Amino acid sequence: MTSDMTSTKPYIVKAFYDWISDNGLTPYIVVDVNVYGVMVPMSYVNDGQIVLNVSLSAVGSIAMGEDTIELSARFGGKLEHMSVPYGAVGAIYAKENGAGTSLAIEHPDLDDIAEAPEQAPAKMSSVKAVDSQVKTSGEKQSAQASKAKKPSLSVVKNKQD
Repeated sequence: MTSDMTSTKPYIVKAFYDWISDNGLTPYIVVDVNVYGVMVPMSYVNDGQIVLNVSLSAVGSIAMGEDTIELSARFGGKLEHMSVPYGAVGAIYAKENGAGTSLAIEHPDLDDIAEAPEQAPAKMSSVKAVDSQVKTSGEKQSAQASKAKKPSLSVVKNKQD
């Protein structure tokens, strides 16, 4: 009986990530940017690769999913959202002593690319300053309603005989 099994790479990367982190070291991954689905800041790529510090102290957030590693980190002061398919991870190692492993690069099959629904990148919203003096008609109504229903405290004294 033959059955197609999933890649062992996500399990290996997650295990080494936990092992390196549990030992108080800094996990780094080497990413091949030529693999389909890699989204990283290209201005930091050298020779088709980028080395990412994926420690919890270096990233804003990290999620190691079934197929990809999603993370956000600052590059040159700018927050970047990155997506790294496990197939693009060429190595995971500890910065301090080099302990880790190298991994074969896995390019997805063309059938997998054609069948996969395209995911839109996560949208980041920006915060803008708003003049609190300017209100729309809806805001005026809600402000008036909140003023009318504003709770108040009153002191009640009990007479004791």
